[in-house]
Amino acid sequence: MSGLSHIDGKGEAAMVDVADKAETSRAAIAEGWLVTASETLTLIEDGAISKGDVLAVARVAGIMAAKRTADLIPLCHPLSLSKVSVAFELRRERPGVRVEALATATGKTGVEMEALTAVSVACLTLYDMLKAADRSMIIDGVRLLKKTGGRNGDTPEARS
Repeated sequence: MSGLSHIDGKGEAAMVDVADKAETSRAAIAEGWLVTASETLTLIEDGAISKGDVLAVARVAGIMAAKRTADLIPLCHPLSLSKVSVAFELRRERPGVRVEALATATGKTGVEMEALTAVSVACLTLYDMLKAADRSMIIDGVRLLKKTGGRNGDTPEARS
């Protein structure tokens, strides 16, 4: 168990001590999917959802969620984020919305959880706003695509 950073010498959950780590510029990109029916995708494209601009609301929700990650994930450090962005790509071949989030900060710990949280909450927000039109939606493929910075350096590109 000693190889896990959130487990102490007694095997108990613990917040990682980052006091002696150097501050570095860090970034993380995550993605996720909301798979929908083709008709639901058309409603999004046409702006025909009665609740309003679902992409704008989901973007703000994702950004807000990234800023609150330490309140949601018990052992995450609170971070001063430099930037969070959430982007959407409407896809016909796999009907639905691809969500991508970027989180950046200069600090002693990474921003992977913030990017993943932004994607997750953006997908959940889309689901909430679209559920009246499509009860068969699936949130899928939430994953870290890339991270840069920190002691361990950059990650390789994510597996497909």
